[in-house]
Amino acid sequence: MIRRTLDALYLWSGAAAAVLLALIAVAIIVQVAGRSLGYVVDSTEIAGFFMAASSFFALAHTFKRGTHVRVTLLVERLTGGGRRILEAWCCLAAAGFVGFLAWWALDLVAQSWRFGDISPGLLAIPFWIPQAAMAFGLLLLTLALVDEAVGIVRGREPAYASGEDTALDD
Repeated sequence: MIRRTLDALYLWSGAAAAVLLALIAVAIIVQVAGRSLGYVVDSTEIAGFFMAASSFFALAHTFKRGTHVRVTLLVERLTGGGRRILEAWCCLAAAGFVGFLAWWALDLVAQSWRFGDISPGLLAIPFWIPQAAMAFGLLLLTLALVDEAVGIVRGREPAYASGEDTALDD
């Protein structure tokens, strides 16, 4: 049950990232169409916010699919228990770093909410909205890293390992 929920969450974040990428195209098309019709439509800022949100939403999904760039110089030389220990340590260390970033990203969201920070563009978007997408993506990546570490300790092949061969063959 938990496995299916986590996998669905990772898949949902990847789908949300794809939708946000499509929204960038829509925002740019609206801007071009507006200009050709004589209207001022400033979509540069919103397209940037969509890009940031898309990037952070995609982190957990791409990690679980094995499409992040990983340096496996040492890991590939190990086998058995030594490899499992190093893989788990790497995932937990990364989870610590990303969790630290997520903590401060959440603090940034809270400050922006409290102070009512808004973007300086024509749309005046509250900054906490794109910052919340960043914080959520970092939290989800932290969860994915811990999830992988637990799976590795339990003897499961890392989910990201299956995608590495496919990514390199393309």
